[in-house]
Amino acid sequence: MTGSEVPPSFRLAYVPGMTPTKWVRIWNERLAGVPLTLVAVTAAEAADALRHGDADAALLRLPVDRADLSAIPLYTETTVVVIPKDHVGAAVEELSVADLADEIVLHPLDDTLEWERPPGRPAFERPATTPDAVELVAAGVGLLVVPQSLARLYHRKDLTYRPLTAPDEEPSAAGPESALSGPSVPGSRVALSWPEARTTDLVEEFIGIVRGRTVNSTRGPKKAPVAQEAAGRSTRGGGAARGASAGGSKGGGTRSGGTKGGGPRSGARSGGAKGGARTGGGTGAGGGRSAKGAKGSGKGTAKRGRPGRAS
Repeated sequence: MTGSEVPPSFRLAYVPGMTPTKWVRIWNERLAGVPLTLVAVTAAEAADALRHGDADAALLRLPVDRADLSAIPLYTETTVVVIPKDHVGAAVEELSVADLADEIVLHPLDDTLEWERPPGRPAFERPATTPDAVELVAAGVGLLVVPQSLARLYHRKDLTYRPLTAPDEEPSAAGPESALSGPSVPGSRVALSWPEARTTDLVEEFIGIVRGRTVNSTRGPKKAPVAQEAAGRSTRGGGAARGASAGGSKGGGTRSGGTKGGGPRSGARSGGAKGGARTGGGTGAGGGRSAKGAKGSGKGTAKRGRPGRAS
């Protein structure tokens, strides 16, 4: 390796709440010679880290600008509401948007949930970050709605969380404007993203890992012709073996029950006399020669597996 050569490596950025541990482990098993470096970034920094070359790919939350970044959605997280453990909502398994109508709900500046209309009553001031909002929940200032992974990441002993559901949105007889509905609950969509202009082989390898491809299928398209050729050889060999089995041995073959010279069992299912058709039973030219009493018209009629008499 010359001084100008740089050994291959892969840098994976990830936003708070992402847990790439499983994918990193699989990478290290399959590409032990290519180190993978994790780069922690905030939600606001993730796209710029890709554009500026600080990472080869990133696990982030949608949306992203598709003008220069590619993205593969992976899954959608459950949305939860973070509440104090002594809150009345801690007594139920889940909370509805309607349950938050009279609550102050914090809406941090780094929130990635795309609300049409945030639930509850807005706080006097928006917290700068999600961790700041969690501290305010613990202080009793309000509640917080976040993806479940962030609730786990910033967990505190004095806080808990419950899944947040949307109320029924069926319109009443008075019309849709009078429906007992509130804002729908958006889910946080997690995606793998990378610069479209830098879709390298290592990026393709990581895409295969997050999509669950096996070690043999990761490069499947390149191996397909070889597999097809091997399958063709197997098919041709199997055909020859079947031909030998079905055609029988010389003189009719013992497997099919025929005897050399078109003996009494020359009309067996797949034997045939010497020189006869593969599956013939004594009605062809070869079968005519092998039948007793072939002089005359040369035609015989096979009946119950015995040669016919010449007419």
